[in-house]
Amino acid sequence: MSSYRAAPGYNTLHSEPMVREQSSVSGALKAASVVLGLCAAYLVGHTAAAATQAWAPMSAPAATHTRAMGSAAAPVSLRAASRTAGVLPANPVARAQRGRPAAPAQPAASVPAVPSPVLALGALGVAVLSGLMYLLGRSTGRSTWAMAATGEAPEDRVYSLADQVARFERAKAEKNERYLNISSVYDGSYLKGLRVLITGGNQGLGLAITTELAKQGAEVIVVGRRSSPELDALDVKVITGVDVTDSKALTETMIPALEGKPLDILINNAGYFWNEHETLENLSMEEDLKQINICAIGPLHVSGYLARSGLIKENGRIAIISSQAGSTEWRFTQNPEGGDYGHHMSRAACNIAAVLLSQELKSKNIPVVMLHPGFNRTGMTAKYAEIWDKEGAVDPSEGAMRVLHEVKGINMDITGKFINCEDGLQIPW
Repeated sequence: MSSYRAAPGYNTLHSEPMVREQSSVSGALKAASVVLGLCAAYLVGHTAAAATQAWAPMSAPAATHTRAMGSAAAPVSLRAASRTAGVLPANPVARAQRGRPAAPAQPAASVPAVPSPVLALGALGVAVLSGLMYLLGRSTGRSTWAMAATGEAPEDRVYSLADQVARFERAKAEKNERYLNISSVYDGSYLKGLRVLITGGNQGLGLAITTELAKQGAEVIVVGRRSSPELDALDVKVITGVDVTDSKALTETMIPALEGKPLDILINNAGYFWNEHETLENLSMEEDLKQINICAIGPLHVSGYLARSGLIKENGRIAIISSQAGSTEWRFTQNPEGGDYGHHMSRAACNIAAVLLSQELKSKNIPVVMLHPGFNRTGMTAKYAEIWDKEGAVDPSEGAMRVLHEVKGINMDITGKFINCEDGLQIPW
C-alpha cells in the first residue's frame, strides 16, 4: 500500500479500469453499432412489410395498389408502371408455350420485393450488430443490451476500480453494503467440518482468519515458523518450525504432520512487507529477495508440495492472499511515482505463479484463486496508518470475513482469477 495520488487526467470517481485502452475501442464499437443498427432496422422493417404484402389477396383491383402522396394518389410500383408503358413485357412467350394467351400486365405488390442477397445481408447485419454490442459490453464491463434498451448502464461490473480512494468513495456513494459492511452478506456456516490449512496464522490478518475459521467449526491447521499467545488460545492445530521458503521444512515437517488426510481448503497467507519505503536511494537486494521468496515462491511451493502429495482433495480450493500491489494498472492509476520495488515485484510474481499453478491443477479439478484482501489495519500496513481512513482500511476481523466470503465461491469457473475481497470484482492486471 502506498500513499494516494491520482494520476493526472484520471477521473477517479467515474472511470473504469483500463480506461486508456478501452476508450478508443468503445468509441469505435459504438459508432459501428449505430450505423449497423440503422441499416439492420431498415432492412428488417422493409422485409416485414414485403412479407405482409405477400400474404395479402392478389386479386385486388389495380386501383388499390396506390398510396397517399400528400393529397394525391400515386402508383407505388415502378415495375407495374414500366409494364404499363411497355418497357417490361409480361412474358407472353412463356405464356404461349403453356397454351394460354398472354395475360395483361398485373400491378406489382405495393412494396418492392426484397432480393434474397439483401435479406441475407440484413441477417448478417443483425448478427454483426449483436457481436459488436457484446464486445462493447465486454470492453466497458457493463451490460450493453440493457444499456441500449434503458438508456443507462446497469451495475454489471467486471473489474474493480484501480484506485483505492475512488473505489471507497464510490462504495459510500452507492451505499454498497457488500463493501462497507461485509457482515451483512457473510455466512461462514459452510466452513463447519472442513479441513483447512493456513500459513502465517499467528498474527495480523492471518490470525483473524484463523480465529474466524475456528469460530465457524472448521478443522484448522496453522503452519508457520512460530506460534503466538493469541494463536495458542485457539482450538486449532499448530505446526511450527516451518518457513514457507524452506523446502526441507515443507516436505519433512509440514507434510508428515498432516498424516495423509487431505485438505478441503488451503489458504496461503504468509507474507512479508519491508517496513521501509524502498526507493533508488535505499535499494536492498536482501529485502527484495526476501519479499519475493516469502510472497511468491512460498505459496507456489506450499501448494505444489501439498498437491503432488495428494493432500488437497479433488474439488478442494486453493486461495492465495496476494495484493493489488501486483497490479500494474493500480500503479499507473493511483501511485505513478514508483518505489517499494521488492513489495510490488513479489506480488506480481505471486500472481503469475498462481495463474500457472491454476492451469496445471485443472486436471485435478483444484481451483486456484488470488485474493486481494483489501486494506487492513495490521502491523504490515502500519507505516501507512495516516491513510487508513481515507482508503477505507478495516479491522482484521472484518478483513477475515471478506476473505472467507470469497473463499466460499472459489470454483473451477474462476480458477486463475485475481479477486478483490472488498467488492468481489476482479483486480485489473
